[in-house]
Amino acid sequence: MKRRTFIQSASSAAGIAIGVQAPNGWVHAMAKELASSDNTSERILVVVQLTGGNDGLNTIVPHKHDAYKKARPKLKIDSNEVIALDEELGFHPSLGALVSMLEKQRLSVIQGVGYENPNRSHFESMDIWHSCKPRTSRNRSGWIGRLLSDAKGVETDDSLALHLGNEPIPLALVDRGVQVPSLSSVEQFRLKADRKQLKDQAARSMSPSPASNTISKESSDEDLMSFLSVSTDTALKASSRIEGMLSTPDENKDFPDSELGNKLRTISRLILAGLKTRIYYVTLDGFDTHANQLAVHAALLRQWSESLAAFHARLDRDGQADRVLVMTFSEFGRRVAENASLGTDHGAAAPMWLSGPKMKNILVGELPSLTQLVDGDLKYHTDFRAVYRSVVEDWVGWKGDGMGLGGYSLLPLFA
Repeated sequence: MKRRTFIQSASSAAGIAIGVQAPNGWVHAMAKELASSDNTSERILVVVQLTGGNDGLNTIVPHKHDAYKKARPKLKIDSNEVIALDEELGFHPSLGALVSMLEKQRLSVIQGVGYENPNRSHFESMDIWHSCKPRTSRNRSGWIGRLLSDAKGVETDDSLALHLGNEPIPLALVDRGVQVPSLSSVEQFRLKADRKQLKDQAARSMSPSPASNTISKESSDEDLMSFLSVSTDTALKASSRIEGMLSTPDENKDFPDSELGNKLRTISRLILAGLKTRIYYVTLDGFDTHANQLAVHAALLRQWSESLAAFHARLDRDGQADRVLVMTFSEFGRRVAENASLGTDHGAAAPMWLSGPKMKNILVGELPSLTQLVDGDLKYHTDFRAVYRSVVEDWVGWKGDGMGLGGYSLLPLFA
C-alpha cells in the first residue's frame, strides 16, 4: 500500500487529513520565522478556484467592441447592463456586490492571463495551474506544496495551509513531505471516537487484501504504525483547537447561505480567532458552461461576488482587511464565439482577480485582441506563474525559490 493511500485511510478514520512529523522524514512543513505568537500582522492568502473554465469575456465585458457583439449575438451583455469600469469595459451585472471594493481600490483584475501552448482539457490545464509544470514532468507536486516544503520545519498546533471542501486535496497543495489538512465541514471536527477506535479502524483499513501488492520496505508495518500514532495525536489536537474556535454558532446573516459563502465564513472565523494558517484554498465548481450559459453563469458570479464581498466586509469590521488577500483563478477562459447551444466552449486566456488590500491598479494589462485570435481563442500576455510569484513574494512575504518560478518577472500589483 502506498503511503498516500494509507494517509487517506487513517485520516478518514480521524475525520481529518493532516500532516505530521513522521519517522522517515515526512515532515509537516512550518516556517520558523513565520510562527511567532503574535500573528495579527502576518499576511494571509486565500485562493479561490473557479472550476470548469470561467467565461472571462462575460465577467469583464468588452461591451463596446463590435467583435464581441458579433461573436456573441445571443450571449452578449449589453452596455446598459454592465457595471462600467471605463469606456470600453464593464463588470457583469451580477458583480454588483463588489462595487464598494472597486471604489476603495481594493480589487484588481489581471487581464490576459494564461500560459504558452494552452491545453483545453479541464484536467490537463488545471494540473498545469496547480503544478506550474507541463504534464510531462515526472515530479507531480504543487506550487504551494513546494513552497511549504521549502520552509524550515518547526512543529506548531496550526498548519501553514488549509483546504476546505469535499473534493480531494488539490494538487497545488501537494509535495513530498507535506500533508495539508483538508476540512470538508465544521462538523468533521466533532470527533466521536476515542484514540483506540481511531487506531483500530485505520489499522484495519491499511491491511492488504490477498490480491493486493505487499507493502514496500519504505512503508513497513512499524513505520506506518508509528506514523499513525503521531497522526492520530495531531489530528485530535487540531480537532480540539479548531472545534474550540468554531464551537459557538455564527448566527450573523452577513454571509450568503451558499457553498462558497459558507466556506469563506469558516475561513473568516478561523482568521479572527487567531489561527496561524497563512494559506487557505477553496473551490467553486460549475463554470463549464457549454449550454444555456446566461442564467447559470450569472448565478455563479453572484455567488462568488456576494461571498467575496461578505468575507472582506467582515474582516474590515475587525480591522484585518489589510492583511488578507484573495486570489481568484480558473483553469482557462472560454472561446470568443458562442456555440449553437447558447453556451461557450473551452478557451485559453482569461482574467485573474485579486481582492482585499489596497491595489495599485484596478485593471492590470490590456484586454487581449478580440480579432487576432489563436484557434478562436484569446492570446495570453501574462503568465499565471508571474502572478503566483508576485503574490508569494510581494504579498505573503515568502521567498519563492522552492516553487521554481525565478524565471518569471514580478508584477507591480500592490499599492
